[in-house]
Amino acid sequence: MIIIGERINGMFKDIAQAVKNKDPKAVHEWAQKQQANGAAYLDINVGPAVPMAERVEAMKWLVEVTQEASDLPLCLDSTNYDAIEAGLKICKRPAMINSVPAEQPKMDRVFPMAKEYGAEVIGLAMNEEGIPKDAESRVALAMELVANADAYEFPIDSLYIDPLVLPCNVGQDHGPEVLKTLQQVKLLSDPAPKTVVGLSNISQGTKDRELINRTFAVMAMACGLDAAIADACDDEFISAVATARILLNMDIYCDSYVDVFRQQNA
Repeated sequence: MIIIGERINGMFKDIAQAVKNKDPKAVHEWAQKQQANGAAYLDINVGPAVPMAERVEAMKWLVEVTQEASDLPLCLDSTNYDAIEAGLKICKRPAMINSVPAEQPKMDRVFPMAKEYGAEVIGLAMNEEGIPKDAESRVALAMELVANADAYEFPIDSLYIDPLVLPCNVGQDHGPEVLKTLQQVKLLSDPAPKTVVGLSNISQGTKDRELINRTFAVMAMACGLDAAIADACDDEFISAVATARILLNMDIYCDSYVDVFRQQNA
């Protein structure tokens, strides 16, 4: 499974302060920590505290300082597509766009942009009406994303469908529907789109967050999950993912398989 490190995000106080003060120290530290622990991508988000009018420049700054500390590809996370495009222009490696819902004007903006810059895309199984409850509705929205990607001749195997997990303490009945969606998305096309989840959402507002995240990650991997935006610095999470890959026959067993997993990703 591909791990997209979640920590360079303005939702966290230290990153919000770094962006506000243009101080790269915290960004450099988290980029290096996540890469060393096995992240394959770094998700970067300037956060909600940055005014909309300033997000283009903030994203450019965040891309630049992250790339000073790490050579990992970036996952540009914003609802402001001008900010994403500004970031794409200066990415040293092909990036990932996080994200686009199944809303026609937004798909019309994102898929041509992604094709132009050779970026991958995270597509959200939601539309103007919000996040559906059942797997069938999520899959229908995923199919809209696949159809639009195909119409723009965007490679389907560069599209990641996010079925959108909700916190288990308020949306407990959504969990099994997400797992069903992960299985069914693989039947939508040939080649099939990939799948991704924002893993920390499942435990938002709960106790024992790390345990809930790790458990759901392993369950989702068994249903075909390809990637997760997650805490790459949680050693036990990395160990759980590496172990699941062995048990699912994705990697060849060796006594140091956790270390091998980290090295392969980093």
